[in-house]
Amino acid sequence: MSKATTYKSDALVAVHETASEMFEAGVMDKQTMRHFDESCLTPIHPFSPEEIKALREREEVSKRIFVHDLNTDKRNRNR
Repeated sequence: MSKATTYKSDALVAVHETASEMFEAGVMDKQTMRHFDESCLTPIHPFSPEEIKALREREEVSKRIFVHDLNTDKRNRNR
């Protein structure tokens, strides 16, 4: 499963891709690249444990299938 990148607008796709290529070429530093990420990419919504559980139950999938589809491990918890 690959992580989809979503952009704030079509124009920002080209801007971000150019910035990414400059970063990969070593012409741009990591801090500047982070700025382009924040400016161009759609923010990621942080889900609470309760929201995650509600999503899994709404989609009627087991915990095992859910963590597999997310390409994660139920033991891999940050909280």
